[in-house]
Formats: sequence, C-alpha cells, structure tokens
Amino acid sequence: MRLKTYLCLLLFTLTNMAHAQDTAQVSFNIADPAPSLYVQEWLKGTPIQQFEKGRIYVIEFWATWCKPCIAAMPHLSALASKYKNKITIIGVSVYETKNTSTKEIQAFVNSMGDKMTYHVAIDSNNQMVDNWIHAFGEKSNGIPRSFVVNAEGRIAWIGHPNGLDAILTKMIADKWNINKALKDRNNEIQLNLLKSEASYSLLNHRYELDKLKIGDAEKAILTLNKVNEIVKEEPNLKNTGLINFYIFKSLLYIDQKKAHDYGKSMLKSNDNKYLYYDIIEALTYKEDSLKLQPEIYLLGAEAYQIEIKNVDDATLEDISQYYKNMAKWYWKANNRSKAVKAQKKSIKVLKNRQNYSTSDLSALESQLHQYKQKEVN
Repeated sequence: MRLKTYLCLLLFTLTNMAHAQDTAQVSFNIADPAPSLYVQEWLKGTPIQQFEKGRIYVIEFWATWCKPCIAAMPHLSALASKYKNKITIIGVSVYETKNTSTKEIQAFVNSMGDKMTYHVAIDSNNQMVDNWIHAFGEKSNGIPRSFVVNAEGRIAWIGHPNGLDAILTKMIADKWNINKALKDRNNEIQLNLLKSEASYSLLNHRYELDKLKIGDAEKAILTLNKVNEIVKEEPNLKNTGLINFYIFKSLLYIDQKKAHDYGKSMLKSNDNKYLYYDIIEALTYKEDSLKLQPEIYLLGAEAYQIEIKNVDDATLEDISQYYKNMAKWYWKANNRSKAVKAQKKSIKVLKNRQNYSTSDLSALESQLHQYKQKEVN
C-alpha cells in the first residue's frame, strides 16, 4: 500500500512538472497566424487545403477512445449546421493508439452518423499535434480541444468545445476582442504555471495528510499554514481547486464544523463550478478509515448530485456508480430514506444501460436490500 501511494505521488509530481514546462514553452499564441493543416487522409467532407479569408474555422482535436470528445460531437454537429454559411468545423483525429488503423477510425466516423456531420480528417505523422497542440502549449490540457481561426486567418480562441457557442456568436457579430482573448490566455498560462509550482511545493503535505487520522490537528495545521502562505504570495490561486482541496482536507482533521462550512462555500462558488470534485476526492481517499460527522457525508452526497447534474452525456459516464456512492454517503449520514432512494436510482440507471453486468446489478440489489432491512429495523 505504501508503494502504491508513493507511485501515485510520483506520478502527481511528474505530471505537474511536465505541465509547468509545457506552459512555460509556448511557441505560438492567440492572434498569431494559424498553422497549416497537415492531413494524412480526409474521412468526411470535402478536403480543405487552406483557410479561406472571410471564413471562420474550428479545428477540433479528438480520438476514438476519448469519451468527452464523443460527448461533444453532437454539439459540434449542431454548430456546423447552424453556421454552415460562415463557419467550417474540422475534426482531426489525434493520439490514436498504435494499433488503431485508418479503417477503424473511418468505421467509427461512419457509425456516428448525424452526430458527426462536419469535416473529419486524420493527423499526418503527428504534425497537427506538434504544430498546433504542442506549439500552442496545449499538451497538458488533452482532448477534446478546439482552436478557432478567425476570418483573417489568425488563432482567435483555444478551449473546450463546450465554450464555442458564445465565442462563435461574438465572432460572427464582429464583437470578438482578440487582444483581450490574448491577455486572458496569458493570464491563464501564468495561473497554470503557479498551480504547478504550488502543487509541487505541497506534495509532502499531501503525503502527510493521507497518513493522518481524524483529530490529528497539529500536522494538518502545518499544511493549512503552508496553503495560506502560498495564497498570500499568489492571491490568484485562492479560488483554484488545488487550494480549496488542501484547505478542505486540512480542516477535516482540525475542525469538521469548519470543514463543513468551507465545503458548502465551495459548492456555492461562482468562480469555480467544479469544486465539487475536490470535495469528492478529499472524502473518497481512505474514507473507510475516516470517522466523519454526518454533515460531512451529506456534503459529499450533495457534491455527487452536482456532478451528476454537470454530466454532458450520461451514456459516457458511470452515473450508476455516482448514485451508488451517493447512497453510501447518505447511509453514513444516517439518512436512510435518501440512501434507499439513491440506491434505487443507481439500479435504474444500470438497467437502462446496454449489456450491463448481471453481477453488478446483483451487488446493487443486495446493497439496496440491506438498506431497506436496516431502515425497517
């Protein structure tokens, strides 16, 4: 177990060091001319040799194994249809496994039907990866990733495809401020670099926190003090998931009432809507050895409710598992009726899935029976 923990921490460190290097070595940025298209083969739509002046292009990087990419495809298709006279969307397959053939990628594209109605191509010898993703410092952000090329042939925006609606609407109305976009991106790059440095400096504290038991406040206070020092030096880190995670995790060992109140403020944050994930992560690790107050488990169940609400495509995520975990935390919070209700939803979601495991269903039904029996008793 100690070796597994060490390996996880080592991976965490290496990932953040790589991210720091990646963000520090940006060759190109917003407002720079768009690189050329490097295509091995066009799988759908008329081949595009170069960007035409006066037309907007969206270059969408995806892979057949990438569930978030697949979830974004219907939305991209809707945008392609809505703005067909002004915008061209090009999906470029990247990061495929070595054993994935062109024929298999083509078969995947064909299987998507009207969920993928835009141009589709395959990267040529990783040149799109090198000249687009890596050159613009996007390696650590992974895929899906969208690059928008404006009517002048310049990169106007880079981000997750979920953010395309507002961007394209402004660009078509000629209200997109590319200079502001450049400034915002530079600020984002700097913030990511600061987060990477903070992650590295807090690594030993993460290891120490994971060894603590509830009530071991002294070492947790040391972590909290370190976090406060980091935020004092870099105030822009205050609302990041990294800082919120460490504060919440530390407070669990110091004062659970304060941890609960802080966690509630995380769930209500307008600055970062994904802080629910940090609550789930903090409560999940070593949860069986933690003795938490009912209010903390209720907080965790609420975090799962938000996670389920934020799911883009329920067919691509294990919603059944989310409800199962929610039920368990309701049970630990002594809320029997909500535990039963969440477990029933877990079973319902699983049954709606094609080719579900009968053993998984049996386990869920067995747990539901236990909840019901104990509820009666």
